[in-house]
Amino acid sequence: MSISLVLGGARSGKSRYAENLAKASAQQVVYVATAEVRDEAIQARVELHQADRPEYWQTVESPLQLAETLKRHASENTTLLVDCLTMWITNLLCAEEAVDIKGETQDFLEALATLPGEIILVSNEVGMGIIPMGSLTRDYVDTAGRLHQDIAQIADRVVLVVAGLPMAFKGKA
Repeated sequence: MSISLVLGGARSGKSRYAENLAKASAQQVVYVATAEVRDEAIQARVELHQADRPEYWQTVESPLQLAETLKRHASENTTLLVDCLTMWITNLLCAEEAVDIKGETQDFLEALATLPGEIILVSNEVGMGIIPMGSLTRDYVDTAGRLHQDIAQIADRVVLVVAGLPMAFKGKA
C-alpha cells in the first residue's frame, strides 16, 4: 500500500502531477471523481479533467460516500486517483440532507489506512489565504485542514504543487 497526498492551489498543476504519478505506476488506474456538477463553471472544469485523462482509465463518480467507493475499487495492482478531496468536502457540507461530516471523514481515514494498492489523493490547500468570515466557509477550511493533517500523518508522500512545480514535504516528489 502507498498513499500520496498532492496539495496545491487552484490551477497549480496538482491534478496533472497526480495524473503523471498514476501513469508512472504502470498499474490499472481508477479515477475517482468527486465533483457534483452544480453550475457551468464546474461543468467546464469536469470537461477539462475528462479531456486530460487517458481513455483506458476507469472513471468512478463518488460525490459523497468516498470511503465505500475506495473499499470497492482498491486492489493490489490498482492505483486509485481521487480528485479532489476539497470538492468532496464541499459536497458533504452542501448536501441536501444532513451529513455526519466527522463520521464520513473518519470512515474515509479508517479505510485509507487499510486499503491495498496505490492511492493518490488530490486536494486544494486552502489554509494559506484569508480567514473566511462566513460559518460555511470556515467549516470548509477547518474540515479540509484537519483532513489534510490526518492524511499527511499516514501518507508515504506529501507534495505541494505551486506553478506546476512539485515540492516534497514527505517522501520523494
